[in-house]
Amino acid sequence: MTARAGRPPASGRLAARADRLAARLPDAGVDVMLVTNLVNVRYLTGYTGSNGVALIGPETRMFITDFRYVEQAAEEVDPAFDRRQASLDLLEAIEDVIAQSDARVGFEEAHVSVRQYARLRDLLPERYELIGLDGLVEGLRAVKEPEEIERIRAASELADAAFERLIGGGLVGHTERGLAMALEQTMRELGALRPAFESIVAAGPHGALPHATPRDVEVARGQVVVIDWGAELDGYCSDCTRTVGAGETGPEVADVYRLVLEGQLAGVSAVRAGADGREVDGVARAVIDAGGQGERFGHGLGHGVGLEVHEAPRLSQRTEDVLRPGNVVTVEPGIYLPGAFGVRIEDLVVVTEDGCEILTHISKELIAAD
Repeated sequence: MTARAGRPPASGRLAARADRLAARLPDAGVDVMLVTNLVNVRYLTGYTGSNGVALIGPETRMFITDFRYVEQAAEEVDPAFDRRQASLDLLEAIEDVIAQSDARVGFEEAHVSVRQYARLRDLLPERYELIGLDGLVEGLRAVKEPEEIERIRAASELADAAFERLIGGGLVGHTERGLAMALEQTMRELGALRPAFESIVAAGPHGALPHATPRDVEVARGQVVVIDWGAELDGYCSDCTRTVGAGETGPEVADVYRLVLEGQLAGVSAVRAGADGREVDGVARAVIDAGGQGERFGHGLGHGVGLEVHEAPRLSQRTEDVLRPGNVVTVEPGIYLPGAFGVRIEDLVVVTEDGCEILTHISKELIAAD
């Protein structure tokens, strides 16, 4: 079985996270929570494998995996958790782990498929109520601990260094795809486990696509190039965008760039604890609207970054999120002119009580890199 009566007080960073989650469960209307999303499992237990679940309640700390990961779990999973080996279908072990005669079992509704839900319903006695939960662990993850911020800072510094090396080698005559591959290879050489996401290098009209895919097309002199990249280091991500001239660019580019930069600086200045994401987005958006380009800024201002490159909180006109100290968010307005070019400028920042700390240290002037 399962829950340990009189479980000793948690010690350590990971155990404290599980305790914070357990403290939220009564208000969520559940007695125990099944965590299946692997990013959330890692956040709570330390486990980095590809098959594992956690069950957490006031007196329950259980981690379940299959025979392939038993040794890995012994090394990685916090000692506050009991560990159990199960078949490849980990859900089969759930009933045995829940010791209560009757229980309200929470599950991550955003990460459980219809088939998995049906499987849970078949495995658990009818007296067990299944209750979908949304964002409980993600809410904890949104406020970074000092150690997490240091890991994100290190990832950002590594990504900055890789970008500087790329720009130093010039852009003209290289393909978008070749530049993206070189950037990602440099990040690995500097110690990154992998890119935090597929890097974007988009020149000229292609840069007007916010999520452009690099092509086997050479960058021409005079084009403006949008470069969006990040590194994953020690499990944590960075995210940055700079727009660079492949040599000298024209006055239209300079005007649009100046407007995006003004909006970006205004957005960064609005970031502070207590500000809501809609308000911060609105500050940057008002600048771009006043410059006559509001309809060309069609995405939100930013998003949280941590174990994933897109997580809570959000900065947009559709969010209800309120910023708290320890949030790490991007601030990335853009203007996209179809058939011509795009400009986006993005910094990664840590929210503080009275403002924010910028983790990105690359110049935001319009660089001309031959």
